[in-house]
Amino acid sequence: MAKPAGKDRTEAGEVRKRLLAAATDLFASKGYAATTVREIVARAGVTKPALYYYFHSKEGIYLHLMREPLRGFLSHIGSVLSGGGTARERLARLCLCAYDDFVMNLPLARVMYSIYYGPPQGAPFVDFDAAQRQFQDSITRVLEEGIRRGEFRGGNASDMMWAVVGAVNVAMELELCRPSQSVGRKGIERMLEILFGGIARRKGEAKGKGKRA
Repeated sequence: MAKPAGKDRTEAGEVRKRLLAAATDLFASKGYAATTVREIVARAGVTKPALYYYFHSKEGIYLHLMREPLRGFLSHIGSVLSGGGTARERLARLCLCAYDDFVMNLPLARVMYSIYYGPPQGAPFVDFDAAQRQFQDSITRVLEEGIRRGEFRGGNASDMMWAVVGAVNVAMELELCRPSQSVGRKGIERMLEILFGGIARRKGEAKGKGKRA
């Protein structure tokens, strides 16, 4: 008797999850080049044909692991940009969105960092810089908007962007490399308050124009 379609989908979803989790663990601990398909399927408790069916190859499962979080991150950025609130509120949401996505995908971030900063290990190319550029451009856009509306003082929006992104990157890298020194979400909020206080337009100060470098 055939299994119900719903049950088939559930089982397929579980197999995919196990394969993705196994590949993530192995890529993070051994590196992409040193990990074999045999090890991935053994860790997942499935057969090689299952991996080939869902992901076609080791390269396929790697690309899925790298691209899906980046797509999700870019979607979250779009939601924040289209949402309401002051420039200050939207900047805070953008930064916390980036931090939350990073922490939620910490094992994958470890793999990304090892590929980006270390030897390529023969891994298929993934444009990690594209997501970072979009994040930076989004921060700059909101800063320029805040300057035009008089929330922030006039100045170089690109310089302001690097200060904001720098704070977020420090918080992320502490999570990745020195978790005992993690500042957490509250720490990012405190750092942003300091930064926003520095770029806020003072009472009686004339509106300025943001400039890109």
